[in-house]
Amino acid sequence: MARIAIVGGGLAGLAAAHTLSRARHSVLVLEAEPRLGGQIHTARSDGFVAELGAEGYVARSDALPKLARELGVEKELVGQVEQRSLGYRSGQLQELAPGESAAFLGFQVAKQDLGEGIRTLRGGMAQLIEALEQKLASHVELRLGFELKQIERRAKGFTLRAADGTSLTADKLVIATSAHAAAPLLGAQIGPAALELAQVTAHSSVNVSLAFPRAAIAHPLNATGVVFAQEDQLHGCRACVFASSKFAERAPEGHVNLRVFFRPEPRELKMLSDSEYKERALQVLARVVGPTGPAEKTWVARWPDALPVFDAESKQILQALETALKGSGIAVAGSAFHGSGIDAAVRSGLSVDKRL
Repeated sequence: MARIAIVGGGLAGLAAAHTLSRARHSVLVLEAEPRLGGQIHTARSDGFVAELGAEGYVARSDALPKLARELGVEKELVGQVEQRSLGYRSGQLQELAPGESAAFLGFQVAKQDLGEGIRTLRGGMAQLIEALEQKLASHVELRLGFELKQIERRAKGFTLRAADGTSLTADKLVIATSAHAAAPLLGAQIGPAALELAQVTAHSSVNVSLAFPRAAIAHPLNATGVVFAQEDQLHGCRACVFASSKFAERAPEGHVNLRVFFRPEPRELKMLSDSEYKERALQVLARVVGPTGPAEKTWVARWPDALPVFDAESKQILQALETALKGSGIAVAGSAFHGSGIDAAVRSGLSVDKRL
């Protein structure tokens, strides 16, 4: 039995904790933020369920239902109630063929996933994080607010030093952060193969969820949402999801829940306020569904460098890292390293024992 520290309390880190603790290891999860879940973050308020991060997982996934079954929440898994998608080009809405929305945006989606839609949990994706936290709480140490600054190798194992001077030891490590965050942590131990992670391509995202009375919107909202052709992406808006049409129980009766996605420029991400992003979202909605009036509720979420792009250069860097990590007592886990999306994050976390 080893003492294993997992750096990062997102979905991959918690999935890794789940599988390692089941193997009887002593597991410690270190998370810099005051909450667990990483890019899975659900807001619930007055009957609204608003996803601030990832909204679901590919329908073909075997890994997530398996994890949900082990956590006792398999019955909470739900699919889309609407499949129809719309595209916006040259000022016009058009119905898209199954799977065409991903191609419309240039998303990196496997062919077998095109047109299959996504699944989620009845209470939002955070329901999975809550189930993991409840399952792990009795036998895994979950330490929030631990901002790791340095990893030092000892005669046996590692010392981990936090920004506040706190330190702890572990026999083995799992790094379940973004590639950019992993680069300085692993550089001193692994060398150039880890430092190159700073060059891995990743996009930032801002999404705005808005709640309205149903009567305020004339559009029938009879689709999963709208994706925008590149030449029609006002303020960098790539898509608008009709969340309360796509999934059941996302808004109370007589209300709707809409979500607008932006791909911000670095300067915009730093300079624009939440209020400015809200106004941009309302401008986008006006093009798609007509005038809306003021929103009853608004949630703005910012995700810097959160969307990895697996281009040829990034794949080469990640492959070199895996080679350098062999036999080091350190493994990486998460969609930043092993493929984008929730399914990849879960599979990466659940299989981490094979890489340690």
